[in-house]
Amino acid sequence: MKSPLLTLPGAVPAEGVDEAVAAHYGDLFREQRALADGTGFVDLSHRGVVTVTGEDRLAWLHLLLTQHVSELPPGEATEALILSAHGHIEHALYLVDDGETVWAHVEPGTQEALIAYLESMKFFYRVEVADRTADIAVVHLPAGSIAEVPRGAAVRETPYGRDLFLPRAELEAFADRAGPPAGILALEALRVEQHRPRLGFETDHRTIPHELGWIGPAVHLQKGCYRGQETVARVQNLGKPPRRLVFLHLDGSEVHLPAAGTGLRLAEDGPDGRKVGFITTSARHHELGPVALALVKRNVPLDAPLVAGDTAAAQEVVVEP
Repeated sequence: MKSPLLTLPGAVPAEGVDEAVAAHYGDLFREQRALADGTGFVDLSHRGVVTVTGEDRLAWLHLLLTQHVSELPPGEATEALILSAHGHIEHALYLVDDGETVWAHVEPGTQEALIAYLESMKFFYRVEVADRTADIAVVHLPAGSIAEVPRGAAVRETPYGRDLFLPRAELEAFADRAGPPAGILALEALRVEQHRPRLGFETDHRTIPHELGWIGPAVHLQKGCYRGQETVARVQNLGKPPRRLVFLHLDGSEVHLPAAGTGLRLAEDGPDGRKVGFITTSARHHELGPVALALVKRNVPLDAPLVAGDTAAAQEVVVEP
C-alpha cells in the first residue's frame, strides 16, 4: 500500500521494508534539521496497525508481552516485545491505550503474523484483535512540534515525539497542514543517534533483548508469565548476552556508507582479521556525519578501533559488556 504522499514534490521512494513511503523529499539534511528543531512530520503510513478492544485487553496483553501493561494508564505510551519460547525477539509493538482500545503500530508486513499469534492466545478472554492497517495511517511528529493533532486521533507521546493514528483518508489533508514533510531517512538518522534499535534492522533470528538495551524500555523485569521469560531472567541474573549494541562514528572521507550486514574487524588485525560483529544500520547525520549502529561480540574491547569493510569506525558503548 503505497503512500499517497509519494506524489509530493521531490519525494523519492525508500527501499526495502520502507519502500511504500518517501526516503526523502529532496534535501536529507534539511529534513533532519527540521525534525531536530521540532518542525515537520514523517509519513509512517506503511507501518502495520493493530488494535485490541474488550474489557480484558490489558490483563490479557500483560500475559503475552514483555512489558507491564495490566495497569497501563490511558494515554501513556509504552513499547513491548513478543519473544519466542527461547527468548528470541519476534515482534516489537509501540502501543498506547486510549481507555477503550489499545493501539499499536508494528514493522511493515509483520501485523499478519502478530495477529495470528494473538488470535491463537485468546482462549476465554474478552478481547477482539483487529488489523487496522487498511484504514489507519501512522504519522510521526517530532518532539517539540506544535502541529495540531486532529480530533479523535489516538496519540503516543514519547520523549522522541508523538505518533498519531490517523484515518488513512485524512492523511493528505493532514500533510497539507503539518508540513514540511521529512523522509524516513531523516527519522532513521535520528534513531541511530538516539541508539534506538529497530526490529529487523538491529535484530536477527537469535537476538535477545539484553543485546540491544531493550531491558527497561520494552522488557519489565518484575513480571513473569510470558513466553521467553525464563531466558530473560536467566541472562539477567546469571549470565551476559553474547553480543552488544554499539554506536559507531564512521570515517567521513568515505563516499559510501557501509551497508547493513557489513562485517566488523578489529583495526589492529588488518584486512584478514576475524569478524567481531556487523553493521545493522548506517546513516548520514546532519551534525555527526556518517554514523551507524552495530552488533559486536561481548568481549570486544570497549576502546578498540574497528573497521567496517574498508571504513574506519570508532565505537561508543550502548550496551555494557
